[in-house]
Amino acid sequence: MMSMQFPWLTVLIAFPLLAALPIPFLPDKYGKTVRSYTLAVALTEFAAMIYAFWQQYDFSSPDFQLVETYAWVPQIGLNWSVAVDGLSVPLVILSGLVTTLAIFASWKIKHKVRLFYVLMLALYSAQIGVFVAQDVLLFFFMWELELVPVYLLIATWGGQRRLYAATKFILYTAIASIFILVAALAMAFYGDTFTFNMQELGLKDYSLSFELLMYAALLVAFGVKLPIFPLHTWLPDAHSEAPAPVSMILAGVLLKMAGYALIRFNIEMLPNAHVYFAPALAVLGAVGIIYASLTAFAQVNLKRHLAYSSIAHMGFVLIGIAAYTDLGMSGAVLQMVSHGLIAASLFFLSGVAYDRTHTLMMDRMGGMAKQMPTVFALFTAGSMASLALPGMSGFVGELAVFLGFATSDVYSTTFKAVIILLSAVGVILSPIYLLSMLRTVFYGQENKELASSYKLTDANPREAFIALCLLIPIIGIGFYPKLATQTYDVKTVAVTAEVRNSLPVVAAQPFHLNLPLSTPTVLGAETKELSGVVK
Repeated sequence: MMSMQFPWLTVLIAFPLLAALPIPFLPDKYGKTVRSYTLAVALTEFAAMIYAFWQQYDFSSPDFQLVETYAWVPQIGLNWSVAVDGLSVPLVILSGLVTTLAIFASWKIKHKVRLFYVLMLALYSAQIGVFVAQDVLLFFFMWELELVPVYLLIATWGGQRRLYAATKFILYTAIASIFILVAALAMAFYGDTFTFNMQELGLKDYSLSFELLMYAALLVAFGVKLPIFPLHTWLPDAHSEAPAPVSMILAGVLLKMAGYALIRFNIEMLPNAHVYFAPALAVLGAVGIIYASLTAFAQVNLKRHLAYSSIAHMGFVLIGIAAYTDLGMSGAVLQMVSHGLIAASLFFLSGVAYDRTHTLMMDRMGGMAKQMPTVFALFTAGSMASLALPGMSGFVGELAVFLGFATSDVYSTTFKAVIILLSAVGVILSPIYLLSMLRTVFYGQENKELASSYKLTDANPREAFIALCLLIPIIGIGFYPKLATQTYDVKTVAVTAEVRNSLPVVAAQPFHLNLPLSTPTVLGAETKELSGVVK
């Protein structure tokens, strides 16, 4: 096969980074050539990944494909090992689409244009690397590589409090990354064999206590990036100060890295520990939905408002991961894809509004629908998708999570009812705070001072095109979810089967587990050990 002959994934990782190297030397006085060159690179990268997956990837197989393994730094056991499966393919495509559109959305960047686009392409490479790495050290390297461009992009092109927001971002995420490194080293050295290969790590026979410790460490690391309440406080500051194209990537892609990593590491590698932590994930997800929804009401900054909306929606990912059902796991991945598209569109449109008004304070806006009808229509469509209007991808994702959790045979009826009720409250709150946002920004009394100071022009063709490129797949998935689910369904079924095989039969279950006789069981020494822990 051509996939065995041509290193598609290595090229997809390396191409944006290598293409960024000539940017400082391009003859360009006003930035037009640099912008066009960077957009051409991004489009080429996106076209290459679509071609590779369309021609070389078998969507009916749950196995890793396009596998490449090279000895990189053999002295420390680091290999360049990359591959894709149903879990990574949709997120790689999401990264390509959102990042390409974010680069196209950066047309008005005038300050240090060359550096800006070099960082955007470096960030592009790092995102792809995270989703395809099959060596934990390589994964950690790509995870860290992604932090540097985001920090510099916020610190250099952000708002008035950009240094505070960028510093808070790097402190939270860098400190959390230490847990990834420690867990990777501990798992690599565990037992008789030393390896950083993810598949080999997943086959090791860890003790239960070790698994629980590693799961907790990785949950903290990925919980900061997702983010999970109460590890979320860096995100509203980062969004409120970041330029709109960076917010598009931050909400559309970077948060999804954590959801992906939770499934790849915590569930696939540590399935026995997941039995204990899954209920906590469901609780954290429901609490995060309620907390973030209520907090969104108090925000007067448009992007902080949207940031808390993102936190709420990522709570559904946790609930889907905790469901122990095919539908729940599928809903979690679909929610990541859906929210990536929706959040990118809303943050882009908030940037369009900021370009006209030079403010993000919603109480300074008002009555903008008359002057900016296209922006209003696009913003309304994005908000409808975010509040899970039927016919939009947000509805399908949240519905799959709800049904997946409600039909789980692992939890007691009481526990399921509580989680679903709390999540449903969040579903009720989301249209209230989103419609309130639309009313404040686009309806009401016009701010005459704002209208007289700035020209409130409607969206130009470039801006409308970017928004439509995000809204069309949102609507397409809403009406025909198979557009997204066919890329990962086989894999999520395999992941669910794997984690269900780790469900042990014990005499006394922790606070709400109710395992039916038909549930696959883990017998023997580990069951006895687990029984001793929970009694």
